[in-house]
Amino acid sequence: MNQKLAKLTLTAVFGAVILGAFVSPAAAYVDPSVMTYAIQAIAGVVIVVGVSVGVIWRRFKRKAAKVLHIDENAGKEIEADVVAVNPETEEKN
Repeated sequence: MNQKLAKLTLTAVFGAVILGAFVSPAAAYVDPSVMTYAIQAIAGVVIVVGVSVGVIWRRFKRKAAKVLHIDENAGKEIEADVVAVNPETEEKN
């Protein structure tokens, strides 16, 4: 297993060096709107990662609670149902 990891690492480093050797500099103008778009893209990625972690965490918590037999509602008070009152049928004092 160690030999496979060493071979994979060596191949990745060698590939990065070869790719880096043939990079030519780009003479390009980066417009402010491009930077705004890049910031929006980065913000979108951060939001997606945050939501994904939240969903995975909630599922993990639910499954762990089920396995450990933990009831979320054990210490909570339960209120009575709401009863609608019809003013026409009420007694008048």
